[in-house]
Amino acid sequence: MPTPYTGGCQCGAVRYVLTAEPIRIGACHCKECQRQSGSAFGMFMPVKKDSLTVTGLTKEVTRISDSGNEVTGAFCPECGVRIYHAPKSAPDVLSLKPGTLDDTSWLRPDLFIWMKSAQGWVPVPDCVKALERQP
Repeated sequence: MPTPYTGGCQCGAVRYVLTAEPIRIGACHCKECQRQSGSAFGMFMPVKKDSLTVTGLTKEVTRISDSGNEVTGAFCPECGVRIYHAPKSAPDVLSLKPGTLDDTSWLRPDLFIWMKSAQGWVPVPDCVKALERQP
């Protein structure tokens, strides 16, 4: 699917345009992503920071990830939907939450991380690399 990609939160208060292809698409099975997503894993899509334009106000929360890195999450203060994470260890990259895209039909993860925390019933597709931790 060609750029630009558009997306936003559930209530529409936060919208974005992504003008470059994502670096990759993955699923994180760490306990924090399970908690944040309310599911078995959270998806992530690293993108170049300068390729993402966000409109609307966001609220930020900073935490220490399972790997020990500082990560700041940006979300809609109205509906609570997480839009992206900003890892301190990669200042030129934002990790967009791909479920917030307007069209998610083309999403195919190529990496699963934190499999040591994965729910046992989640299958790993044959074409997906799976790592016990984060690279």
